[in-house]
Amino acid sequence: MLDAPREESLRTLEQAEETYGSAIAGLSAEQLDTPYRPDGWTVRQVIHHVADSHAHAYCRLRFALTEEDPEIKPYNEKAWADLIDARTEDPQESLAIIGGLHRRWVRLLRNLKPEQWNRNFYHPERGAMSIEQQTALYAWHCRHHAAHILGLRSRMNW
Repeated sequence: MLDAPREESLRTLEQAEETYGSAIAGLSAEQLDTPYRPDGWTVRQVIHHVADSHAHAYCRLRFALTEEDPEIKPYNEKAWADLIDARTEDPQESLAIIGGLHRRWVRLLRNLKPEQWNRNFYHPERGAMSIEQQTALYAWHCRHHAAHILGLRSRMNW
């Protein structure tokens, strides 16, 4: 049995595909290409960013479980979001990635031994991060970017 904060984080991760799918449901191409704030990413870029970011997080988790305090490689999120695929591809492609990835990620997390939650990886810009901290961070990340999209929809009356 997981404690309440862990369980809440896992539920957020489990529901991410549905959350983002609902957040973008019915949006036109023009709406998908609308930035959620001035000089911000478009809705399309946000969905692709979540898939990219969470794929990195899943790999980092696996490194932390299989190596002793591995140093991970950060990436330039802004540059990735500016690549042609993130600016033009159908966000459904990344929703499919999010769905499959999150199913595997949560299944792995649900099967951790208690002591494994304390395993770390080292981020050269942020320092040591435990699996416990990473899980909470990426649950927050899910809610954070969903709120960007939903806030835009509300402001624009979509």
